[in-house]
Amino acid sequence: MNAFWYKLSTAFELALSSIMAHKLRSFLTLLGVIIGVSSVVLVGAAIEGLGNYANQTTSKAFGSESFLIAQIANVGKMTRKERAEKLRVNKEIRPEDLAYLRATTGDQMLYSPYRNRNDDVKYKENTFENASIIGTAAVLPEIREVITTEGRFFTEQEEQNRQYVCIIGVDIAQKFFEGASPIGKMITIRGHSFLVVGLQEKLGNAGGRSQDGSVYIPDSVFTRIIGPSRSISLFARPRPESGLNLDQGLDVVRAALRTRFKTRPGAVDNFDFLTPDSIRAFIDQILGLIGAVIVPVTMISLVVGGIVIMNIMLVSVTERTREIGIRKSLGARQADILLQFLIEAVFLSVLGGLMGLALGYGMAKALSLAFEVDLEVTPFYVFLSVFVSTAVGVASGWYPARRAARLDPIEALRSE
Repeated sequence: MNAFWYKLSTAFELALSSIMAHKLRSFLTLLGVIIGVSSVVLVGAAIEGLGNYANQTTSKAFGSESFLIAQIANVGKMTRKERAEKLRVNKEIRPEDLAYLRATTGDQMLYSPYRNRNDDVKYKENTFENASIIGTAAVLPEIREVITTEGRFFTEQEEQNRQYVCIIGVDIAQKFFEGASPIGKMITIRGHSFLVVGLQEKLGNAGGRSQDGSVYIPDSVFTRIIGPSRSISLFARPRPESGLNLDQGLDVVRAALRTRFKTRPGAVDNFDFLTPDSIRAFIDQILGLIGAVIVPVTMISLVVGGIVIMNIMLVSVTERTREIGIRKSLGARQADILLQFLIEAVFLSVLGGLMGLALGYGMAKALSLAFEVDLEVTPFYVFLSVFVSTAVGVASGWYPARRAARLDPIEALRSE
């Protein structure tokens, strides 16, 4: 055992002295591995960060315990044929259906209509174009995570009395009031004046579009100023006191709607629903596809780095042929020479991997601060980058090391 450790330490010292004797060449050799590892780490951090950001955004915009019921509620793209089929088969969700659900399952479930239309919002001479006007119920904050940082949400009494009150998003508040409190101010929607009673917390972007350009108004007022809708969407969640979880609450609503729409036993639902889990699964699928494509592409640079290491090691073997001959003449075996050059190649690749890991981590933190997105460096990508860089060192160093080990000592000593 002592002899083995002696040989290993000797091989390591020889490899290190060779690397230190050619610092610039060694650094240039490392560049391919450094770039490859840092790319893998940075891409992995971006994928994890985007996944976390998407889940947080979904939770804020959709709710963690709520689900959506609609004639068509789909995540991802649908073909024209699929959409036409859903419109043909699925029933429209009407206000009467909401009333039925409240009457039959209201002791277990909370419901809120959710209607949306894009329109301009005005304040004095300023106009916020294409705001999202949302007609909903006063109970929505109990169903979804609609949080106000100033003021409040409108009340059930204001909804029933059809009062012109609203809650606005951060983008609208910044454009109209430039940092001042919007509470108590009057804005105009479709020629009607609305009293601002609340400011929603900042949600950020989702899918490249800001979620902070919304205006929440009572559904009764939405119907009055925009008109009734043929089909509405419903947000629902179990009442906390009911003891139902999300899946159980969804079963309650599905059973009630299947009865309402006279759906035959065994037939598929003739309405759609959307849950937070289905959205997260879709996001994870997209990010998984991105990772499956991008990560192997970034690893190409590691392969290039391995080729560079192999070429430099072959040059090193040629330069040190006489040294190899002297070592062999003094009793060094093929295994000793093989170990020396293999350790040198692995040391180069591992050192490059660690430097690439540090560079990738630093770039991830810098981009997180610059773009206010949390790029998370996970242990999986750290392990992947170090493992691959080590494997590259073994693979690229094996052939030059074996070639050095097989040199004839007499011929090596004749080399100049």
